[in-house]
Amino acid sequence: MGTTERVAIVTAASKGMGAAIARELARRGYRLALFATSDAVATLAGELGGLAVRGSVTEPADLQRLVDATLDRYGRIDAVVNNTGHPPKGDILAIPDADWHLGLDMVLVNVVRLARLVTPAMEQAGKGAIVNISAFGAVQPGAAYPISSVLRAGLSAFTKLYADRYAAAGIRMNSVLPGFIDSYPDTPELIAQIPSRRFGTVEEIAATTAFLLSDEAGYITGQNLLVDGGLVKGI
Repeated sequence: MGTTERVAIVTAASKGMGAAIARELARRGYRLALFATSDAVATLAGELGGLAVRGSVTEPADLQRLVDATLDRYGRIDAVVNNTGHPPKGDILAIPDADWHLGLDMVLVNVVRLARLVTPAMEQAGKGAIVNISAFGAVQPGAAYPISSVLRAGLSAFTKLYADRYAAAGIRMNSVLPGFIDSYPDTPELIAQIPSRRFGTVEEIAATTAFLLSDEAGYITGQNLLVDGGLVKGI
């Protein structure tokens, strides 16, 4: 079955930023293919009239099922939001190799794999947009989350390389780098670090993501956009 409405894939869509992004895209008229490991993704898809696919972003076969099911249901893929959980933490030299490899699959290689799968459909359509939900650690690494910091910096590099390669085909890729967001508990110590003196909201991340997917952002590609209330100190 095909559709002339825009179709978006959202991964890790069952809660937090992923669910908020799914709701915002549905509000803007997108048809959705929602992907997550949790049963809750089916509930949200039912609420939004979308397709639910259960699986893990670390499993290539699951990503293939996601893309195949989306094309079977809608006949097109206009947008992708690469969202995922946080990789393991630990003291930088105490982290075992297995956790680094898991983090690589969670943060970076999953984006490469999904790009391989959706780019042909976008090339055929002559247009497409991808947004990667990253983190502020990509530009301000933190000792509390070394795997995330290292690999999200790599994701920023991939974002730029992909964007340059496929810009002439009408396909854009950008990354959103959230600061502290209200899907996680706040503390006075964390609030004090943020110039805005508050956590961001999942709805603010969703609105930023939807903008980057939209035609209004049609000349924005290869960018890594901080949405952090001024948290990052660099310029």
